[in-house]
Amino acid sequence: MVLNLVWLGFFVVSFLIALVQLAQGQVDVFARLLSALFDAARTGFDISLGLTGIMALWLGILRIGEKAGLIALLARMVNPMFRHLFPGVPSGHAAQGAMTMNLSANLLGLDNAATPLGLKAMQELQHLNPRPDTATNAQILFIVLNTAGLTLIPTSVIAIRQTLALKQGLVGFNAADIFLPTLVATSVSLLAALLMVAAVQRLPLWRLAVWLPIVLFGAGLGALTWWLAQWPAAQASRFVGALGAGIIFGLVVLFLVAGAVRRVPVYDTFVEGAREGFQVAVQIIPYLVAMLGAVSVFRASGALDWIMQGIGAGVAALGLPVDFLPALPVGLMKVLSGSGARGLMVDVMQTYGVGSFPAQVAAIIQGSTETTFYVLAVYFGSVGVRNTRHALACALFADAVGIVAAVCVGYAFFHRA
Repeated sequence: MVLNLVWLGFFVVSFLIALVQLAQGQVDVFARLLSALFDAARTGFDISLGLTGIMALWLGILRIGEKAGLIALLARMVNPMFRHLFPGVPSGHAAQGAMTMNLSANLLGLDNAATPLGLKAMQELQHLNPRPDTATNAQILFIVLNTAGLTLIPTSVIAIRQTLALKQGLVGFNAADIFLPTLVATSVSLLAALLMVAAVQRLPLWRLAVWLPIVLFGAGLGALTWWLAQWPAAQASRFVGALGAGIIFGLVVLFLVAGAVRRVPVYDTFVEGAREGFQVAVQIIPYLVAMLGAVSVFRASGALDWIMQGIGAGVAALGLPVDFLPALPVGLMKVLSGSGARGLMVDVMQTYGVGSFPAQVAAIIQGSTETTFYVLAVYFGSVGVRNTRHALACALFADAVGIVAAVCVGYAFFHRA
């Protein structure tokens, strides 16, 4: 019940900090926390409402793919590897295909497709769950891999850097110079997530069917990275964006055509799946409101400032470099809130300059980390799981490794003594 304790801790710590601020004369502190709490409740509902249409669309398409046999085909293709990573999932089960599509969409940065595919995978895994209120090993590994947030090119971060560079009068600024460092950092985070969960669940990573695909995937990703590095930054970003969009829309057409060939009533089947998507989007509202409320109160209390002061003092006491510290709040915030972390990243870029070392590290952190508490709330909430077991601990471990890796990679690529 770690998530219960963390959720309660957000409120208790925020209340205690608010009492200290009240004693210091900040009489509006509780009004600020209450406003943050109500705003978060409204935001949680708005997010769920926005997910409704997207969920209906993708679950409708996936239902056609299921009846056409394509999801089962994809599951059989990944089964040699997945049967070792997810031993509780039967060979050829639909969950294998849904998980593969979700992780692929995440890699290409297609969030609008990745979230519905991920929720569909959670539903399929829940069908195999003997204790519906408790997370299975397969669900935990799948969610932790999602929180690692592997993305080929951080398109939104590059776009923000380019916009600010123009505002700051930087001519010829290479906004995509964080591409390779970000990929390295997020790959380290993903590997840490896999190793941590494998250690807890005792997964046989030494099997050839497991490590060979990982090595081949890493080699292919490295080759693609090297190839894209030869391109102009803007052209590489456009290519990856076009590639991702083309693959996803091609899959949509493939599902529809395959369904028609298999004599599946595609329209009726789509409506059937879309109705299920609406139900899933409504079901996650309580979980999302609960988590966003706690996180928003924690942010508004100023607790992160206290944490940063402690980390800064510790780093200085150890005699380590401290010029990365202005970027560190981005990593701490990203675990809690994507929009909050984005705002902090922009603030660092405006304060120190978009080409400065703190701004470069902040961009790498933003592009290589994920909103862990949001992912846990939405994914587990969609299937009604309350006991998340070791999911939060493993996800936060991967986040910590990812932040440290981002800082180290920033020093390796950009720091000048």
